[in-house]
Order: sequence, then C-alpha cells, then structure tokens
Amino acid sequence: VQLQAFGGGLVQVGGSLRLSCAASGGTLRGSAMGWFRRAPGKEREFVAADWIGTNPVYVDFVKGRFTIFRDNAKNTGYLQMNSLKPEDTAVYYCALRYGSLSPRGIGNPGNYHYWGQGTLVTVSS
Repeated sequence: VQLQAFGGGLVQVGGSLRLSCAASGGTLRGSAMGWFRRAPGKEREFVAADWIGTNPVYVDFVKGRFTIFRDNAKNTGYLQMNSLKPEDTAVYYCALRYGSLSPRGIGNPGNYHYWGQGTLVTVSS
C-alpha cells in the first residue's frame, strides 16, 4: 500500500486547510488511519485517528479545530484543519494500519504499517 499526502501549504492564522491522504495498492476499508505531525525541532506527535467501530480520536490541542474523515469510495482520508495557529506549523503525515488496534495504541506511530511522505503546513502570523 502506498499513501500520498497532499494539501499542505501556506495559510494565515485562523485559516483552514484540508489535507488528503490517497491510498493506492490497497483499500482503506478495515483500516485505522492516523495523522501525525512533526514541527521544526520537535518530535513527531500524534494528531488524530479514526478506525472502524469507534469515534475519531484527537489530541487535545486540535480538538474542536481539526476533523478526520474518509471517503472509502475514493480510497482517500482527510484531515480538515480550521482555526489554524502558528504552532500548527509542521510536516503532516498520514499513516495506515490494518487489523485491530487498542485505543491506547492509537497514538503510537509504531503501530502503523504504512506512511505517506508528508505535506508541509505553514501558518503565518
């Protein structure tokens, strides 16, 4: 499975972007999809994830601003980002996992099997 993340760019504070993660060579059905990010000089961190049978999970600092969703027919996942802040500046990565996943493991990047190449989001103040 190959993932291609795109949709990043330069946006002003308070603006919005929608990131996309297109999967090829496999289906999103039955998978857990996660979004992670790495800000300059920082470690990679979990942002959001969704998987079958559960509600999406968000890290606290994006709750109410970001929404994760997917279109299985298009084999594409999305991260809608609203009310962007300068601290949201980072390279954003999508990741995919097949099989069961404990809620406690949803934020662990080691639990994902496939990764996109990342897309840069820059929020200017």
